[in-house]
Amino acid sequence: MAKNALPPKLTDWKQFIKSGDRIFVASNAACPHALTEDLVKHAGEFRDLEMVHILILGPHPWTEAKYGRSFNVNSLFLGPGTRKAVAAGVADYTPCFLSEIPSLFVDGVLPIDVALIQVSPPDQYGYCSLGPSVDIVSSAWKSARHVIAQINSLVPRTFGQSFIHVSAIHACIEANLPMPILPPPELDEAAVRIGQYVAQLIEDGATLQMGIGRIPDAVLRALTKHKDLGIHTEMFSDGVIDLFRNGVINNVRKTFHPGKMIASFCMGTQRLYDFVHENPHVEFHPSEYVNNPAIISRNENMVAINSAIEVDLTGQVVSDSVGRRFYSGIGGQVDFIRGAAMSRGGRPIIALPSTAKNGTISKIVPFLTEGSGVVTSRGDVHYVVTEYGIATLRGKSVRERALELIQVAHPQFRDQLLTQVRTHHWVPDYQIAQPSRVEELGDPQEIRLRLKGNVFIMRPLHASDERIYQEFFYSHDDETVLQRYRYRPDGMSRHKASTMVNVNQSRDLALCIVRRKGPRETILAVGRYFWLESGNIGETSIVVQIGNRAKGMASTLLGTLIGIARKRGLEQLVCVVRVDNKPMRKLLEKYAFETHGADDPMDLKMVLPLTTLPESPITPE
Repeated sequence: MAKNALPPKLTDWKQFIKSGDRIFVASNAACPHALTEDLVKHAGEFRDLEMVHILILGPHPWTEAKYGRSFNVNSLFLGPGTRKAVAAGVADYTPCFLSEIPSLFVDGVLPIDVALIQVSPPDQYGYCSLGPSVDIVSSAWKSARHVIAQINSLVPRTFGQSFIHVSAIHACIEANLPMPILPPPELDEAAVRIGQYVAQLIEDGATLQMGIGRIPDAVLRALTKHKDLGIHTEMFSDGVIDLFRNGVINNVRKTFHPGKMIASFCMGTQRLYDFVHENPHVEFHPSEYVNNPAIISRNENMVAINSAIEVDLTGQVVSDSVGRRFYSGIGGQVDFIRGAAMSRGGRPIIALPSTAKNGTISKIVPFLTEGSGVVTSRGDVHYVVTEYGIATLRGKSVRERALELIQVAHPQFRDQLLTQVRTHHWVPDYQIAQPSRVEELGDPQEIRLRLKGNVFIMRPLHASDERIYQEFFYSHDDETVLQRYRYRPDGMSRHKASTMVNVNQSRDLALCIVRRKGPRETILAVGRYFWLESGNIGETSIVVQIGNRAKGMASTLLGTLIGIARKRGLEQLVCVVRVDNKPMRKLLEKYAFETHGADDPMDLKMVLPLTTLPESPITPE
């Protein structure tokens, strides 16, 4: 055979297949549909062929009941074409990590008799490209007894470990069919908010893994102001194209495969397939490499973004089943969650809407639905993000996890969740209030601040801040405690801290500025007012950790309190301050507070009339 000559034409399936064989079908956007359609036409010639594959775009005629004597389906990841067949009991689902599927073929656990693949025409050296799907196709063809290919001139030629020489192909057909199209999803409000919150967890220079769908697309759209991002991902779709063209994704700060976007497959529109065609910046590698947690961890600041069907209040993640009904598969979620956790500065994230079925079902649940299987364990989860914020779970007790997750659950389910966890003694009786939003902050409910060259987050105090508020209190020196409380309290119990962080934010207001380092947050400053119905007044206080003063935190908090109080129609803000607290007095005077006497000669009552002042802006970075 000449180096670039085509393999022999397929003329007789029986030359390569016998009844009872295991047939591998190439994955995702690379299914050789012309080949499979032809095989189905000859279904009557065979019995009990086991069709093994993961997700496939396009028709799955071999799953139809009329071919049940000829084909048995064993899907390693479910999609629309196999989900119904598995639910009906006429197909099998084999759960497995995507990184480990190749070893099932190579080690003979699932030996492949025939691999059906789709490739580009050979180049001048006789090498065909696997195009948009190297993933498990690479190991399947290498371990198969026979390889039959659909040669398609519309398959994009991709780089990396994506090539097969024509001499390894035993038979072929030529069929130039367009790549299957997966259009970008429409983004709803919840997805947009989730994208904004996830973007808060992504630092410049991070390397990203994401899946496909509303949430990954929303995250990518929220990253337009980031810099020097990289990609090491199981798969990607159209969302990366504009970020790459605009230089946001440039891979220059990757610590592994710098300068290269690394993936094992892609699915999307024709624009995506044109993007990866002969693109030297994009490399496709096998799943056993791309999804290997040890390989993933070699990327510093690795951010893994995966979704879920439901998450319980201890952090267990269900993502392949809805109760007893299998829905998708394990895929690469655990591979990347663990790889990111092992990465220096890595952040494994589970992102999901707070509800399903038009808001009637909470996806944050007290207990997993009967029959559901845990894909990602509670020990693996660092962050859970919904449209209501970020729950940080790493290093948190069960009580703290429950409070964090209730904070990001849909408001209509929070009381129910709190009641359930109290029944089982996960939170104490004094924890009575459900979290509430500061509507005036908008979305996300976090504001990124750059103060004196450092980046901080301003956000509402949360019920789950009980422990870190304790730490904030005990970080004060005696003078700070005296200035804030005007006496020296003998401690800050968890019960007392709970009362300080459980705030009805629609009535009162409590904001904090935190430093976020990985999953660890430290409160550096707190500003609040308590609303006094008599007089429509807000009684205000601000305290800043002693080591973080003179950075603009108090001024930022006070300006924000004033702006929100004005929007809410308060008449005045009042702050009682000790006479010897000169820095606070100076700050209040800067914002035009008027000085009055107080009942205690050691105090001053400082008053800001709000009805005559211009509105104070809330200014993010």
